[in-house]
Amino acid sequence: MTRRPVVEAYGVRLRPFRAEDSADVVDGCADPLTQRFVSNLPTPYTETDARWWIDVGAPAAWTGGGAAYAVADPATDRLLGAVGLSNPVPARGQLEIGYWMRPAARGRGLATAATRALSEHAFATGAVRLELLTEPENGPSQRVALAAGFRYEGLRRSAGASREAGRHDLLAWVRVAGDPPGPVARLLPDLPGGVLTDQVVALRPLAPDDAALMYRLHSRPEVVANQAPPVPPTREAIERRCRLAQSGWLTGEIARLLITDVASGEPVGSCGLSYTDVAAGEASVGYALLPEWRGRGYATRAVRLLAGWAFGPAGIARLSAGTVPDNTASHRVLERVGFRRESVQRGRLPGLAGTRLDDLTFALLPADPR
Repeated sequence: MTRRPVVEAYGVRLRPFRAEDSADVVDGCADPLTQRFVSNLPTPYTETDARWWIDVGAPAAWTGGGAAYAVADPATDRLLGAVGLSNPVPARGQLEIGYWMRPAARGRGLATAATRALSEHAFATGAVRLELLTEPENGPSQRVALAAGFRYEGLRRSAGASREAGRHDLLAWVRVAGDPPGPVARLLPDLPGGVLTDQVVALRPLAPDDAALMYRLHSRPEVVANQAPPVPPTREAIERRCRLAQSGWLTGEIARLLITDVASGEPVGSCGLSYTDVAAGEASVGYALLPEWRGRGYATRAVRLLAGWAFGPAGIARLSAGTVPDNTASHRVLERVGFRRESVQRGRLPGLAGTRLDDLTFALLPADPR
């Protein structure tokens, strides 16, 4: 039997699987979260499946040009999870890296440590490029990728196979030889402490559980009328938007936030920030409030908080806001924050039935009074 190298780095040990690992393999692979995001696992996952993996599956990964490691605690040698390499493309010097962790081992940075350790071992033994593919809804795995030095490269349409014989998109994260071990600097960093607040309103990242509220807000006629095109969203589209909110933040596409009233904890509305020109450091903002919370200055407070985060931790150089010309309530909010009217771009926005709408643009710079 070929002796497989043991890798110890970043506080974890990567070693071959052993027969005594079978119960811990079941613990990890039968877990609902692992089952959800590792779609090629048997379900239900049994002791028989674990023994097959240890005796057949893992050795086959090695003979196929990849690797299959148990992630173990260096002090006890007990299995914490797994990390491996697959799908080699020799002409590119490329391999795909993947991992799972037992429930008790999560939240301790061990997946990041194992991914870093195996990545550096792979580069030291000839790999040039490593790909890490995640499902769009798997935010924790995307955080591991970023922490381990993998940069977001783009969406792979229908690259994943679902259990129900369908296909789904995957996000590609890549690290090449010579890249630092991470973490990767993000276009949209996390909020300091997870929230922005002025003690009257608070902003926090949008979550899947916010779907019902977001649908109620964004299907209101007056909210729909001020977007382009003015078409109400479907419930399915709003649910997907909330499920992918974390991913959109991590990839740098858009930061979606819920606005709440600090005193009551009640939701007030939503706001967001997305890059319009990364090279120029320009991003745009948008917002909407539920009718019962309007007229209290909450939109102004929310946009002011968002601007402070944008010009501070996010390092954005310029904020813009596009509005339809007759949305005077939104214009007043922007002007109170310090945005200045800049231009009307005629026919820039799509309307209904092939019509076009004008776009009245406001902008704010870091030096502008707020």
